[in-house]
This record gives sequence, structure tokens and C-alpha cells, in this order.
Amino acid sequence: MSVLSDSKIKNSTFFLTGFPGLEQQYPWLSIPFSCIYAMVLSGNCLVLHVIWTEPSLHEPMFYFPAMLALTDLCMGLSPVHTVLGILWGLSQEISLGACIAQTFFIHGLSVMESRVLLAMAFNHFTAICNPLRYTSILTNTRIIRIGVVILGRSFLFILAPIVLLKFFHYCHSHILSHSFCLHQDLLRLACSDIRFNSFYTLALVICTLFLDSVLILTSYILILHSVLAIASQEEQLKSLQTCVSHICVVLVFYIPIIGLTMVHRFGKNLSPVVHVLMGNIYILFPPLMNPIIYSVKTQQIRSRIQRWFTLKRN
Repeated sequence: MSVLSDSKIKNSTFFLTGFPGLEQQYPWLSIPFSCIYAMVLSGNCLVLHVIWTEPSLHEPMFYFPAMLALTDLCMGLSPVHTVLGILWGLSQEISLGACIAQTFFIHGLSVMESRVLLAMAFNHFTAICNPLRYTSILTNTRIIRIGVVILGRSFLFILAPIVLLKFFHYCHSHILSHSFCLHQDLLRLACSDIRFNSFYTLALVICTLFLDSVLILTSYILILHSVLAIASQEEQLKSLQTCVSHICVVLVFYIPIIGLTMVHRFGKNLSPVVHVLMGNIYILFPPLMNPIIYSVKTQQIRSRIQRWFTLKRN
């Protein structure tokens, strides 16, 4: 009876490695990580607040940055309790249920961010290549529908492999290689048949991240072709400037993904802490940088933020 009970407990509890080799520096590491999480929270909430409270920003072109800020806010804060829990010396253990929930949100929000970036690319393509029909194509109702579809499909598509994690038997070491839970980490510890999860997630990556990146690239090729057809150089620059912020956030999202993939694929001999840091960069870098990009590169948002802080001082 006790052996069965101990087996059930072991099978439902996992140990997060945190940052291997840096255990003595945890109190110091907790300071920059706490600051990063505070910046993620304040930066994305500020963008959302400005867009929500400023009537002049209640336009289709600003709804997509609001969707991105909301996604980044949830994405950046999804691993906060385990990462800071480790750095503050509270706990490195996590239950199977909590681990699966964290996995569900991290991967679901990652797919959702990719879809939002694709929707933003479509927004810029429509505004530049078909400006006369922009307001009739991207109405408020249609944008709300796009947002609902992105939210529903992003989490619905990953539901099946995540639910299966609950029924796997984990007979290998229960040590996870990051400071938060990821699908591939749990698969590595499972002794059950994981072929469906492996093939499904590969297909999902191809159909979302890869396909989205191809469609975004295609949209900008068409945008560039349309812009070069404009006679005035001033108009060309003005049209391209509207895309700068989106291009930056696309790079901020995909570069860490490429870096993390390269490290996992070719960095077998690298220190485990490199893998952990790359995983944290993949999750934290976009939510940290995107509010800064939109606050600096988008004139309407930048001016409203400046006016908001000016009023606060007065």
C-alpha cells in the first residue's frame, strides 16, 4: 500500500533544475529577473491602458497591438511563479497538474502570438496594398472575430497533446531541465507511447510558426512591391515607416525561437545553464521588448504616453 502511494506521489511531482551551477548566485539573479517581470507587467499594461483610454486609438490598426500586449502580458507572467520560486529559494518542486497547466499556457500563448503577428501583417498589407477598401475589410466586428478565432484556435490546437500528458506514466527521472515546464521536457521523462505527441507537435510547429513566418514574409514582399510602385519617395518612406514596429516585433519573436532551436539541436555539449537561459530569453524577450518598440516606433502611442506622464507630473 505504501509502495503504491509513494509511486503515485513520485509520478505526480517533478523537480525543476533552475539554473544549474549558479545556485550560489540565486539571490543576485532574483534581482534582474524580478525587474524584468515588473517591466513586462508595467510595459504591457501601459500600452493596454493607453489604447483603452484614448478614444483616438480606437481604430483597427491599434487593436492588433492591444492583442499583442495582452498576449505578451500573459506569456511573460506564465512562468513567473516557478522561476522566482526557485530564485527566492521557496520551492523547486511542481505537481504534474500545475506543470501541465503551465505547459498549456506557455505553448498556447506562443502559438497565439505567432497568429497575432500574422494578423498584424495582414493589417499592414491591406492598409498599404488596398487602402481604399481598408475600412470596409477590417471593420471592428471583423477584428473582434479575428481575435476570438486566434484565441480559440491557438489553445484548441494544443489541447490534445497537453491533455495526454496527464495520462502518461513517468518512470524516468522526474527532473525537468528548465525553470518552468515545457511539453518536450515532459515527453523526455515519459515511458508511455509518445508518438502521437511527437508527430502532432511537429505538425503544429510546421502549420503555425513555420507557415506563419512564410506568410508574413510573403506579405512584406507584396508590400515592398506595392511601395516601390509609388512615384513619390516621401510616400514610399511614409508607407514603410508604418511597418517598422511590426517588423521589429516579428524579429524579436522569431530570433529567440531560432536561437533556442539551434541550441537544442546543435548545442548538446553546451552548459545546461545556456539551455535554461535561452528558454527564458524565448519567453521573456518579446514581452519585454514589444512595449518598448511600440512606445518608441509608433508615433500615436508614443505621444499619448508622453502626454499621460506629463499630466501625471502636473
